[in-house]
Amino acid sequence: MPADLNRVTLVGRLTRDPELRHTQGGDPVCSIRLAVSSRARDESGGWGDRSNYFDITVFGRQAETASTYLAKGRRIGVDGRLSWREWQAQDGSKRQNVEVIANDVFFLDSRGEGGEGGQQQGGGWSQPAGGGGGDLPVDRSDMQPAPQADDDDIPF
Repeated sequence: MPADLNRVTLVGRLTRDPELRHTQGGDPVCSIRLAVSSRARDESGGWGDRSNYFDITVFGRQAETASTYLAKGRRIGVDGRLSWREWQAQDGSKRQNVEVIANDVFFLDSRGEGGEGGQQQGGGWSQPAGGGGGDLPVDRSDMQPAPQADDDDIPF
């Protein structure tokens, strides 16, 4: 019997600045909200964007990195798993939430693009926020190709 698979890959933009907090044990936890748009036909038959919103939880060193370098409007990729929680609210009603627990967070735009965070420093392109695979597609259109060596420069 094949194993079940719980894996989510999303690419979208942050709807608000990340919120960093710490567990009772002192481990960092960062909460972010991601808007992911898709194209769909509306009632009049025309094409329009439809957004879905996802709560993302990032743990450990990646949580600290995300809270430091991400801001509202930044484009990111998230690779993780779905987690379902249920609890009882103070008014006695049952509440439920499905969230994405991030394994990897990828920064998909340079800090000057998209974000409102004016206090961000440096620049760069598409750097993963933590250890892990680079299985999300990355836009490298702004990168310059390496100079080509002449045949005379090759040492063999």
